[in-house]
Amino acid sequence: MIADDIRIELSNLQDLKYRDLQITTIPSVASDRITGVRTPQLRALAKELSKREDISLFLEDLPHKLFEEDQLHAFILSGMKDAEECIRLVDKFLPYVDNWATCDQMSPKVFKKNKKLLLEYVNTWIKSDKTYVKRFAIGMLMEHFLDEDFKPSYLSKVAKIRSDEYYVNMMIAWYFATALAKQYERTLPFIEEQKLDKWTHNKSIQKAVESYRITPEQKEYLKTLRRKA
Repeated sequence: MIADDIRIELSNLQDLKYRDLQITTIPSVASDRITGVRTPQLRALAKELSKREDISLFLEDLPHKLFEEDQLHAFILSGMKDAEECIRLVDKFLPYVDNWATCDQMSPKVFKKNKKLLLEYVNTWIKSDKTYVKRFAIGMLMEHFLDEDFKPSYLSKVAKIRSDEYYVNMMIAWYFATALAKQYERTLPFIEEQKLDKWTHNKSIQKAVESYRITPEQKEYLKTLRRKA
């Protein structure tokens, strides 16, 4: 069975020191779900697994037991070439994603040429009450819709989100910091008019000021827009 083969391979690749590090950096995942396998090795394994005829058995068998199985799942989806099948499987997998690493490292290349299809799903995912489904939706808007496919309405869509979840608010801040770097004039009013909650507003400015893509003059002005207690 493919699941047995995968767990044997993960056990062989285990790095206990790396496992200790992951336990501290990915707190939303129970420690007994973490084996401790480095990302380059997982990516290489995912590439090999994707060639197996029985890979669909693994992709359809959810939820997975191990964090590394989730990572493999994300990396396999990221390399798929069939857009319709990829987005179907992403949609099925997302509700089981329980950490920022799997969420952020899942980035299917096929979405770049299928943005209309992606946007249909993003509009649904962004309304989810699940932390990492919503975070993934915002991440997709940041990755694929801040350049030639940008629309100001996407800024409004993200700005309207209110959440008590740290990992959602951090992604909103990351999104607006990136938007300031890529679409400064259109994004700035959202900061000037305080369209975000205070924490996310200030975090967006902090991340923008740390960016090399923001000019020194823009950084100085953004600093004046920080909201005080």
